[in-house]
Amino acid sequence: MKKITLLAAAAFIAISFTSCKKDYTCTCKDKTTPPDVDIVIKYTKVKKKDAQASCDAANNTYAIIDYGCTLN
Repeated sequence: MKKITLLAAAAFIAISFTSCKKDYTCTCKDKTTPPDVDIVIKYTKVKKKDAQASCDAANNTYAIIDYGCTLN
């Protein structure tokens, strides 16, 4: 019984330290004239905060040509 409890506790600890990695899409749209051409950047199996940081960087880059980027 002690082995099962110890094994269950170890499994719970291992699961709690894993991060949730998903697929995200950063879509950058032209703010000025429709019809616009969207710029789509796909992130595969990344943490949300990493995808958000990258999408924010893209937003800063594409702001020069009057595009705005959002993470989906």
